[in-house]
Amino acid sequence: MALVEIRKLTKIYPQGKTVFGGGARGSNEVRAVDDVALDIHAGETLGLVGESGSGKSTLGRLMLRLIDPTSGSIRFEDRDLLAASRGEMRRLRRDMQIIFQDPFASLDPRFRVEDIIAEPLVIHRDSQRNGNAKDGVRARVIELLRAVGLDESILRRFPHEFSGGQRQRIGIARALALRPKFIVADEPVSALDVSVGAQIVNLLAQLQRDFGLTYLFISHSMPVVRYLATRIAVMYRGKIVEIGSTEQITERPQHPYTRSLIEATPDVAV
Repeated sequence: MALVEIRKLTKIYPQGKTVFGGGARGSNEVRAVDDVALDIHAGETLGLVGESGSGKSTLGRLMLRLIDPTSGSIRFEDRDLLAASRGEMRRLRRDMQIIFQDPFASLDPRFRVEDIIAEPLVIHRDSQRNGNAKDGVRARVIELLRAVGLDESILRRFPHEFSGGQRQRIGIARALALRPKFIVADEPVSALDVSVGAQIVNLLAQLQRDFGLTYLFISHSMPVVRYLATRIAVMYRGKIVEIGSTEQITERPQHPYTRSLIEATPDVAV
């Protein structure tokens, strides 16, 4: 059984009106995600690759039910997310988290590091597992900081005091706070320079080994996806046009769009 299973998943947005007040020429809707079927298995990294605007981030948010689909089904551990009540979704969200693309925009500048990482624990009252609530939260935050390669000396500092790579590590620590099973990593290194991005990718790989995580890793970079992913799904204009093992997709691509992505990054052999 798949950890995450989606079938016929579709998200349609109405197209904006023209400056003259009428509908835009041509179709009056945008199919951001178009009839997608996909399974993600426990412990794997499924790389989702495609150009900007292909629907990758929309698909990731649909899987977490951060947005609702127009049609289709989403199941997590064989539970129907679209039929889940608000209370059920609150409980399920402990197991499903997201790492955002922009480490500069994803952290509240008014919060100190300790409060940023502790926020999910406080909301979900996870600290009650550790006796004294305040001490339990701080102990968990320190544990998370160490897991992502940061020191507890930064607890009382604000996000603007850190580099992009450090901010992304803080964001990863926050995503891990509730011990999730499934994480959507939405272009987590695209806002970072190459060397820092490589460090973050290596960190994600290590955390997966340490905590048994399952990733949907979204990227426009085939080399990054090739390094981290177990399997790769290629998305083009809202559809999955090809899916297979990392070796199959990068060395024996079948779809012309996949081949064009690989040819644009010559360090990935065809």
